[in-house]
Amino acid sequence: MAVCLGALFLASCAHQDTHHSLVISIPDQKMILYQDTKPEAEYDVSTSKYGLGDHPGSRETPLGLLEVAKKFGDNVPPGGVLRSRRFTGEILPPDAPGRDPIVTRILWLKGLEAGNSHAFGRCIYIHGTPVENEIGKPASYGCIRMRSEDVIHLYEKVGVGTKVEIINASFAPPALVAPTTPPQQMAQMGGG
Repeated sequence: MAVCLGALFLASCAHQDTHHSLVISIPDQKMILYQDTKPEAEYDVSTSKYGLGDHPGSRETPLGLLEVAKKFGDNVPPGGVLRSRRFTGEILPPDAPGRDPIVTRILWLKGLEAGNSHAFGRCIYIHGTPVENEIGKPASYGCIRMRSEDVIHLYEKVGVGTKVEIINASFAPPALVAPTTPPQQMAQMGGG
């Protein structure tokens, strides 16, 4: 039994993504995807309309270093509604009136610092939203929202273990700046 558990542990570590990282700027409402230290893509996002923090029940977006702990939504069509991280079969077009569910893909975040240690328990995700007209301004309930097309692209690029740094600072010109900690060093910091 111990051999099986050890093999399971090693297998889970073998698939940790140490080559990608994400930096999310709260003032800019943007996310940059890096492969190693090279910027690969930039996305508009939407963070919490309730501000910044990590208190349970606060609906705030946490700051600091986190990581992608789990991923959900393989093969869900764009706009596919996810309830309890499962596809319901319902598909919503962008900006469907009166609806604001989680759609398309989920990257579930785990905090790696004292100031964001509740993120996983609070179900802080990077996820798709049908409310795409709100992207680019704070409008979420704590999560990081993306357009369906963008979250599909991101989901296909990054794996579990990808480090995510949420900062309350603007990206310096030019907009694509390196993460403050290289992805390989971030991988060593987070455990996982």
